Amino acid sequence: MKQILLIACMLCSLTLPAQDIKSLFIELPDSLSPLLTKVNREDFGDFLASNMKAEVRNRFGKTSEMITMTDDYLMLKVSSVSTSEMKLLPVNDSVKVICVVRTYTAPAADSQIEFYDTSWQELPLSDFLTLPAEDTFYKHPQSAVQADSLRNLRASADMYLLKAELSKEEPVLTFTYTTPDYLDEETAGKLRAYLVAAPLRYKWKDGKFVSSL
Repeated sequence: MKQILLIACMLCSLTLPAQDIKSLFIELPDSLSPLLTKVNREDFGDFLASNMKAEVRNRFGKTSEMITMTDDYLMLKVSSVSTSEMKLLPVNDSVKVICVVRTYTAPAADSQIEFYDTSWQELPLSDFLTLPAEDTFYKHPQSAVQADSLRNLRASADMYLLKAELSKEEPVLTFTYTTPDYLDEETAGKLRAYLVAAPLRYKWKDGKFVSSL
């Protein structure tokens, strides 16, 4: 399946000029950009090129701001509670895909990750990334008492929330476990004692994100 998709992507790339994230973002279909018009998306690039603050009024009359944009990366503050990141990534010498990370904070951050070809056709997530299992974020209990305590704490943490962040500088995707952020302060503090301290880091290698552990 992945081979068929990559062949299709390659055929599309033969008919399209070289593209950067700015031009791809401008051509983003309205169905994938419900708050921003094409004019909004064009204005972001113009403002940044003029060294101006890249703010626009979106379809709801609220402010959206482009925080940063390079040839292969952008970060957009869509609303007061949501952000969107995009990264252009090479699958091989002639084919690239776009990784999109949408993060919502209400109040705990949770991210949705999607992949698209350069014509904005969605591609299967599993072809490019296996999300980390929730257990990956937990230390192994050192005693039966700790195991019982962790079991009780995790019974309160009934939602698996995960914040994903792309890197502006390199092809890296970082995962932070945010489930404790929606719990009460006392329970969250106890739960964090069992968590791995550092976020999980995935690197883009041979056309997919893989854990760098």
